[in-house]
Amino acid sequence: MRSVRIARRRPDADEEHLVRLVAKGDRAAFEELYRRTSPWMAVRLRRRCADEQIVAEVMQETYLAVWRAAGAFAGAAVGGSAVGWLWTIAARRLVDAFRRRAHHAEPPPEAAPRPTAPAAEEEALAATVGGDVGDALRCLAPELRQVLQAMVLDGLSVRETAALLGLPEGTVKTRARRARTAMRKALT
Repeated sequence: MRSVRIARRRPDADEEHLVRLVAKGDRAAFEELYRRTSPWMAVRLRRRCADEQIVAEVMQETYLAVWRAAGAFAGAAVGGSAVGWLWTIAARRLVDAFRRRAHHAEPPPEAAPRPTAPAAEEEALAATVGGDVGDALRCLAPELRQVLQAMVLDGLSVRETAALLGLPEGTVKTRARRARTAMRKALT
């Protein structure tokens, strides 16, 4: 009963406060956190994975992890945000799902590589970033372009990018620096 009153009294509570209430076992706060964050979470996951079953699985695993580990959320004390923390969990779960899928899915030997259509992100990138900048982006190595897209277009931090791509933070920083250098060279 108390948790319902808290959620009703604090409809303006920010996500960090909601996570802190979830850590205390407040179901109403968890429901409110889910209501606020699940729509954008699903959109971001769908941008990286077209398989609705995997997206639904990752969503479920993410919010289960939030319920279980809300007490471990450090928040603003370490320069983080609740939304960033949620996305980091989701990105890790997505990487795990891709790894599970790759581990269990062996292509039949008779399957030959077929030409593929460009990814939706590639098409969006081409539509929004044209001219010399677009040409320079398309010339980048895929691993550099991934880092640049995550950090610049998605606005993720180094830590969030590392979690999303399953890379060490140092590797993300190195690739970001290499990508910027290559972009400068291509644009001069």
